[in-house]
Amino acid sequence: MTETATEIAGRIRSGEVSSREVTERMLARIAADTTVNAVVETRAEFALEAAARADEAIAAGSEVGPLHGVPMTIKDCFNVAGLHTTWGNPAFAEYVADWDATVVERLSRAGAIIVGKSNVHTMLGDFGQTTNEIYGRTNNPADLTRTPGGSSGGGAAALAAGLTYLEYGSDLVGSIRLPAAYCGVYGLKPTAGLVPQRGFQMPGPVEPPDEFPQLSTIGPLARSAADLRTTLRVTGGPEAPYSWELQPSRHHRLADFRVGVVIDHPDAPVSAEVGAALSDTVDRLGRSGAKIVEGWPDGVDPSEQAEAFGFQVGLFFALHGESADFASLSAVVEHERRRMALRVMWQRYFEDVDVLLCPASFTTAFPHDDRPFEQRTIKTSYGEQRYDAQVFWIAHASLIGLPAVSMPIGRTPDDLPVGAQVIGPWHEDDTPITFAELLAD
Repeated sequence: MTETATEIAGRIRSGEVSSREVTERMLARIAADTTVNAVVETRAEFALEAAARADEAIAAGSEVGPLHGVPMTIKDCFNVAGLHTTWGNPAFAEYVADWDATVVERLSRAGAIIVGKSNVHTMLGDFGQTTNEIYGRTNNPADLTRTPGGSSGGGAAALAAGLTYLEYGSDLVGSIRLPAAYCGVYGLKPTAGLVPQRGFQMPGPVEPPDEFPQLSTIGPLARSAADLRTTLRVTGGPEAPYSWELQPSRHHRLADFRVGVVIDHPDAPVSAEVGAALSDTVDRLGRSGAKIVEGWPDGVDPSEQAEAFGFQVGLFFALHGESADFASLSAVVEHERRRMALRVMWQRYFEDVDVLLCPASFTTAFPHDDRPFEQRTIKTSYGEQRYDAQVFWIAHASLIGLPAVSMPIGRTPDDLPVGAQVIGPWHEDDTPITFAELLAD
């Protein structure tokens, strides 16, 4: 299955294929999978009934949404009425949600059919791997001995293995972008706060909105940049009664883009395979006529910015139940001032540059590693690298709340996917999406 969600939605609308046929085939592929272990729960009867209703609406000539009749999966951290919400935690193994998350409601209104749940790392607690005591380990379809990334590894692997047409995940420490890069699919971390998070929660009563700090975001994974745009349009924006429209891309020809480029850094030096793919991509951009601007934004120290992101992640967990003694009030205030100053620097940068192209990770998908977190390392062409160095390249967009697309840019001689990251201006999510779409073409 190589079609995108947008493509299969078009075929369903035209009557070329029925939603029932598409959904049956997808359920059959999921049932037959014995190696990837990406989709951990399905609701076949519900999905087939919804597909039949979708076909009836087409036959009646009814107005339908952009994802009408498209079967998809969603990460096992979102509430979907009638399905388990476990977060990969045995303590939640029996919990069945009785209400839908906002993104589930919006996807359903757009015509999508939520067929089932994709696997996660326990409590979403690993950006590099996906495994838990309830459902076990998810493997990378490109090489079953390797990780699909985490914590949205189930959704990325499902897309790469042809087990779903679309996926919705979450990203605090690269949990959309890293799995997308390791599995060779697309993933979007939207502008912070753009997509409502109601229903993206552990089992229990509805949690109040969380606005400080806005590091955690939710967004789509897909087989194309166009699918990211379609999905963001139907899931983005504040809760009713407010309205929202996706701001159009700055440009619609690759030659018109002003592209910032950073392809290496000593804190997380890229492997030879990743570096070669990035260099080839920059060469292609140059031949396209796009303006290349090398280097980081003026005033930005990437090492200090990555360190500041680490502090903000610690603050995020302190606000969500961990030790309130994480830091003093003066330290929190100082870091917030630094974060706002950095936002201004990036905003100025995007006055002269449209997108920044950089690695999504310094490496490709690496072998599964069951060692304690602090003992893990990753072998690269230049030697061993720290496991947490995966965070360096995704930290910059996360700290400032910028939209970022993870996109495939090639494969290694061993046929492992290589991903790049395209960072865009604040609240201009369609600019990096369109750039990724044009670059892929």
